[in-house]
Amino acid sequence: MRHVKFSLKLDKNYIVLFFVFMKKLLFSTLLVLITLTTWAQSTALRGVVVDAKTQQPLFNVTANLSNTNLSATTNQQGEFEIANPTPGSQVLYINFTGYVQKRFTLDITTEADIDLGTIYLEEDLTAEQQLSLITLTENDLGDDNSGSETTSGLLQASRDPFRQAAAFNWGQARFRIRGLDNEYGNIFINGISMNKIFDGRPQFSNWGGLNDATRNQEFINGSMPNDYTFGGILGIQAINTRASFMRTGTRVSLSGANTNYSGRGMITYGSGMNKNGWAYAASASYRMAKEGFFDGTDYDAKSFFLAIEKKINSNHSLNLSAIYAQNSRGKNGPNTQEVVDLKGYKYNSYWGWQDGKKRNSRDKDVEEPIFILSHYWDISEKSTLNTNVSYQFGKISNSRLETNGANNPDPTYYKNLPSYYLNFHNTDGSSPIWTPDFNNAERNRQDFLANSQINWDRLYLQNANKGYAVNALYADVMQDNQLTANTLFNTQISNVVGFNAGLTYRNLRSESYQEMLDLLGGGYLIDNDTFLKEEFSASDLNNPNRKIYEGDKYGYNYIMRANVVDLFTQFQFNFGKFDFYLGQNASYTEYQREGLYRNALYADSSFGKGQKLSFENYGFKGGATYKLTGQHIFNFNASYYTQAPSIRNSYSNVRISDATVNGLTDEKIFGSDINYIIRTPKLKGRIGAYFNEIKDATRTSFFYADGIDIEMDDETSSDFVAEITRGISKQSMGIELGAEYQATKTIKLTAAANYGQAIYSDNANVYLNVDGRRESGLSPMVNYGTSYIKNYRVAGTPQQAYSLGIEYRDPNYWWIGANANFLTDIYLDISPLLRTNNFFAEPGQGGAAFSDMDTDTAKRLLKQEKLDDIFLVNLQGGKSWRINGKTFGFFASVNNVLGLEYKTGGFEQARNANYRELLMDHASGTRTFGPKYFYGFGRTYFLNLYINF
Repeated sequence: MRHVKFSLKLDKNYIVLFFVFMKKLLFSTLLVLITLTTWAQSTALRGVVVDAKTQQPLFNVTANLSNTNLSATTNQQGEFEIANPTPGSQVLYINFTGYVQKRFTLDITTEADIDLGTIYLEEDLTAEQQLSLITLTENDLGDDNSGSETTSGLLQASRDPFRQAAAFNWGQARFRIRGLDNEYGNIFINGISMNKIFDGRPQFSNWGGLNDATRNQEFINGSMPNDYTFGGILGIQAINTRASFMRTGTRVSLSGANTNYSGRGMITYGSGMNKNGWAYAASASYRMAKEGFFDGTDYDAKSFFLAIEKKINSNHSLNLSAIYAQNSRGKNGPNTQEVVDLKGYKYNSYWGWQDGKKRNSRDKDVEEPIFILSHYWDISEKSTLNTNVSYQFGKISNSRLETNGANNPDPTYYKNLPSYYLNFHNTDGSSPIWTPDFNNAERNRQDFLANSQINWDRLYLQNANKGYAVNALYADVMQDNQLTANTLFNTQISNVVGFNAGLTYRNLRSESYQEMLDLLGGGYLIDNDTFLKEEFSASDLNNPNRKIYEGDKYGYNYIMRANVVDLFTQFQFNFGKFDFYLGQNASYTEYQREGLYRNALYADSSFGKGQKLSFENYGFKGGATYKLTGQHIFNFNASYYTQAPSIRNSYSNVRISDATVNGLTDEKIFGSDINYIIRTPKLKGRIGAYFNEIKDATRTSFFYADGIDIEMDDETSSDFVAEITRGISKQSMGIELGAEYQATKTIKLTAAANYGQAIYSDNANVYLNVDGRRESGLSPMVNYGTSYIKNYRVAGTPQQAYSLGIEYRDPNYWWIGANANFLTDIYLDISPLLRTNNFFAEPGQGGAAFSDMDTDTAKRLLKQEKLDDIFLVNLQGGKSWRINGKTFGFFASVNNVLGLEYKTGGFEQARNANYRELLMDHASGTRTFGPKYFYGFGRTYFLNLYINF
């Protein structure tokens, strides 16, 4: 890491001076641009857009010329006009949410205006289909907002057939586009980034359930140019909740499902712009389930949206959008194969019966309201300035059980399972002796089957007998307050050159702590860690032996402050058949931790303000488009940029120490793709190849490890550790194909394919932060050297995916469709620690290798597991009626019709950290610390009834 002593302080004076400078720069540029545009000869492209059925004009329809900054929206009479359109062969797109897109290929000259006359837009039944399909992909499977949510979050933002298949068909199997985590893409709402500073990932639950309110979306593929940001290699998704852009009228829908929730109700209203220049939009939804698809997963979510816009005059508008989405859900965890064999893949160990009801110990609660105030300034016919200010606050909490001197209440705790006795070993010198205890293994099996859920009554009884809490339910809480401000400038300098610029400032104050939720009948809990020696057990030396009651903060408590400034510029050049663009980016990121507790184990680094971490980053991108004809287009894009490590990956044990990761540095990211696009009246599609490379990434994880050489005074080889993998290099490459063919007026065929490979392209370095070493007066950080992970596959996604579909749409507004999907090359996430030299070294022997080690056996133990292929068949259908100006309809689907039980991913447990420990764990063929697997839904259904009026 570069601990840069940056000369510019992010204090108020700096921020004011910076914004004043940028304001002067933008206005100086504006004067030059206005002068340039006055020299151009005046021509216009115009038309009138109406509803094909009602013949009524449509307001706020977008008309834009592809590959330029030129666009216009229709007024209340449905009229639009683009002044001085770029000469040459151009494609004009007419887009309006809920209607079929219109496309015109035009030969534009500087000699005459073009009047397209009346343009009729037809209502798009596919929009209702997509709004329903979004619901099916809202899985939120990650316990910690992980990259597993990547594809489900794409929603219907793109009409690209490949991305449609990735979101709606492959999202069930956690497919990640180009093998990338969602931290390498950006999601915006009204120009404000929704990616968290803590981990770089969006929290989709912040606007979950508001499908109608967030349906106005734009998706930009890869590093292609956009109006909002420099962008990551995964692209951007921009959601527009401007009140005047909401579809006019009311929509009511009721849904039933057997996925995460069983029922949903939603109502949405849009007023349109009235004669006084006001527009309003509102939406509300409620989703619930006493139990979702997996056992014990309850669900309760309430979502509200409000937008108010005032058109001050023809050049200025103000819009205020507010989003409140409260989501509470019971989680389900991954299981080993042993547990699945005993209880089935829907088994969930996190819940138990209490007072006749299922109570889940692992709830995730999200409640982070968002307010966005936007100012839209049409400076001229070719220049706009959009300024946004956002404030988001609230908290995310994840609950779990704590035991303070009591037995582990988890039914799947390894000592409760048969394999604990099947793999029980004694050692004689260096050679392990396998001595399975079949009687006790059978006893464990019967006890587990009879007591496979949390026994809440026993936890209460243990507390009652003690008089204080030895069992408790707590939550890890992250409470954020974030202010974001940005300004986005867009202009068409001339018929050839377009220019974009944006400046963003983000300020975060985040408090993280442990909160006591339920003492489970106990009177209080002492704020000490009973797993440590008494002199190191106090969570806060400033308040030792503090009694904790429900609602109290304890365990750890710290504040993280962050400041981020980001500037980007972008030039687009249009020469008719040939276009290209260039983009630049510069940013400054600063983190500082302030500990509120003086932890006894880290008394010297846990309390007060720590050092400031600062990073300066930059980026460049460019690309070109060649239009052979209006139907055949070739496109190339490339970008290189550096990215500051997230807060999550910058500290070795951020909850109780200010210690940072040794050698932390910026990530270096390169992305490129080349595409051929075809658009004929019957065939639409894209085939492309991509190559991405990420270097110097860092990942932090926590687990209990056995068989590690940690050189402690008591010669132990087991402890709870933080594993820091530094210098990670990843590479992904492949081919994407997506196509739609309109075989007849009623039958459409679709195809999509991804043939890819995502690997670790180089070895990495592993460090362990071992708290137990502090008790012995040693440095907690141990360098385990090189982790030999080169050429292992990156996990978490199928690396090959294929889809074929057919759809019939009857002229009487009913339709039915089916698709078949095959996904393969799915790999288990590997443990970097197991691939260090520690794996071969016998603990306490100075690094000497195991004398009884067999090389072929070691290779077999370290071979990456490939999961079974997945074959999914999905059916969808629907019908709509138009009665007295109102649209009634329904959508129904059955996913995974064949009821396949399939693994979507998983990870190796690193507890058996050396050759002998891992070999002994394989002894019986039923592993005690085997990989833990995630499973997809089995056969699921969804039914949606709606009315639009």
